[in-house]
Amino acid sequence: MSAREIQDQKTIAGEMFVQQAAHANAEVSASPLRGATICSTKSRRDYTVESATADKFCEAADTSLLPVNRVDAADLMRVLRQLEVIAKRQAPRIAFKAKGSILLLDLADILAVQAEGNYVSLRHRTNPYLVHESLSSMAEKLKPYGFIRIHRSVVVNISAVEKIQPLPTGEYRLRVKGGKEYLVTRTYKHNLRDLAQLWVGSERLCG
Repeated sequence: MSAREIQDQKTIAGEMFVQQAAHANAEVSASPLRGATICSTKSRRDYTVESATADKFCEAADTSLLPVNRVDAADLMRVLRQLEVIAKRQAPRIAFKAKGSILLLDLADILAVQAEGNYVSLRHRTNPYLVHESLSSMAEKLKPYGFIRIHRSVVVNISAVEKIQPLPTGEYRLRVKGGKEYLVTRTYKHNLRDLAQLWVGSERLCG
C-alpha cells in the first residue's frame, strides 16, 4: 500500500465518522417530542423530559435544546491510529539479497533507484544497497508502488520528491528528501505529471 493510499484511507475513515455523527443529528432533529416539556436540573447540560406539573418550573419543548451528538475527537483519533497500524502492516516491502542475507525494507524508505553497471543502487534513507537487477526491470516492478522513471539510469519515489526546477535545456532538476538532486531528461519529463494529483497556475507545467 503506497503512502497516497494510506492517506486516502485515513481521509475516508474520517469522513465516514463525521457522516455517521451528522446522520445521528439529523434523526434527532427530524423527531421532535410533541407535547413534551423540558425541565431544568442541577446541570445546565442535563435535561429530563417530563410532563408539565403545577409544582415544577418547566419550559416549552424546543428541539434546538435537544442534546446534539458531536464528533468525539478521541474516538476519531483512535480510529485513525487503528487504520495507521493496519496500513503499516500492509505497507509494501522489498526483499533482496545482501551480503549473504535477505533484507526486507519498506518501499516508502527507498528514495530512488539508480543504475550502476549490471547492478542497481537502492537509495535508502540511511544506506544504499546494491542489487543485481536491471533498471528497466526494477522500473517495471516499482511502477505500481509510486515510482517513476526520470532518466535512463534513475527511478524515483514520487512521495520523496520535494522540488522540481525547469532548466533552459527543456530538462528538469529534481530534488528528493535529504537534498539529493537528479536530472530529468526530456524523454521522461512527461512522467513528472504523476508527482501531484492537482497542478494549478499553468497548463504547461511539466511538458
